[in-house]
Amino acid sequence: MISETNETALASTAAEAKPAKGARAGARRAPVAPAKGKAGKKATPAKKAPKGAKKGKPAKDATGARDGSKTAKVLDLLKRRGGVTGKELMKATGWQPHSVRGFLSGTVGKKMGLTVASTKGEDGERTYSVEG
Repeated sequence: MISETNETALASTAAEAKPAKGARAGARRAPVAPAKGKAGKKATPAKKAPKGAKKGKPAKDATGARDGSKTAKVLDLLKRRGGVTGKELMKATGWQPHSVRGFLSGTVGKKMGLTVASTKGEDGERTYSVEG
């Protein structure tokens, strides 16, 4: 009878004991700043000033454009007598209106240093021209 009770008690405790679940998150650390690592490269000394004055790029003139390029086409149209309309520039280049205006202002006006004259005709259409 004693052996029967021992076996029954052992079987019931083994059935009830479940494996313990492990922690789902890692161990937490104290909320302090991390330790500083080793110092990296040392600061380099300041660079020396250039010895001679460098020559800047000369401003591109109307002949600075390659033959057959869109820039050359636009410049030829701008130089003709009476100028060129925005629609004609869009047709010649395949650009949108904002691209044509940006090209006239940025490339022709600022980069090439040419003065772009803009006039509005009686029909309301704007005409662009360059002296030269």
